[in-house]
Amino acid sequence: MSELIHHMALVDPKAQLGPGVKIGPFCVVGAEAKLAADVELGPHVVIEGRVELGPGVRVGPGAIIGTDPQDTKFKRSTVSGVRVGAGTVIREYVTIHRATKAEGFTEIGAGCLLMSTCHVGHDTRVGEGAIIVTEVAVGGHSEIGEYATVGGVSGLIQFSRVGAYAFIGGCAKIGRDVPPYIMADGNPCVAYGINVVGLRRAGMPPAERRVLQEAYRLLYRSGLAPGRALERIRTELPATSALTRLIEFIAAPSRRGIIPPKGGWRGSATESAEDLESGVV
Repeated sequence: MSELIHHMALVDPKAQLGPGVKIGPFCVVGAEAKLAADVELGPHVVIEGRVELGPGVRVGPGAIIGTDPQDTKFKRSTVSGVRVGAGTVIREYVTIHRATKAEGFTEIGAGCLLMSTCHVGHDTRVGEGAIIVTEVAVGGHSEIGEYATVGGVSGLIQFSRVGAYAFIGGCAKIGRDVPPYIMADGNPCVAYGINVVGLRRAGMPPAERRVLQEAYRLLYRSGLAPGRALERIRTELPATSALTRLIEFIAAPSRRGIIPPKGGWRGSATESAEDLESGVV
């Protein structure tokens, strides 16, 4: 074996290892694993089943990737796996479960940071550059957009969606969708404003940030039902790329609708049947 693979690691001969892969002691790497160049596994890492780790992925001690989903309907004969993008860092004792759908993958984008002891459930999609903080539990079939941050000890109910560049505080219970660019917190999770600091750091111009702030005002402070507010956002605000993304997220089919503002929807206790069907309430 290569000197980069510890003599006390168990690596199946069928595993595909790229150049520069480092595997620490007591690791277990299965036959279907594909580890690209310069992947690094700390001690006691388990890579089970069809797992693809992109170039430069680092995995901390005790992490487990690719094991069966925690779904009572799941059949172990299902062929599925986990994909992790280049440069992502997975810290100590993180667990990532494989997909429930045949030929499906639980997917973690490039450049993400998954902090210690967090869990990513089956069939989840995590976008590029997202940060999932310590002890976050992400339920199956969830979506976390690029460069979103989910604060520590938070929980996402199954099929939850978190939009790009959203920022969620610690200990939040995410039972509804968090739109892109929103700051949110609480149990249950509610909206507090636009993630201005995050957007400034990401290089979004002030004019685009102001458009998003105006959209937030219409959506969360106008007293309109979300569907009616969305109509005004479409007709009254300039169609920037960020605003288009926000509109598309809110208008997309949703199981539970978007999170409310702190204190609930003002003046919208009688949302129309149209709003309920569209998934925007």
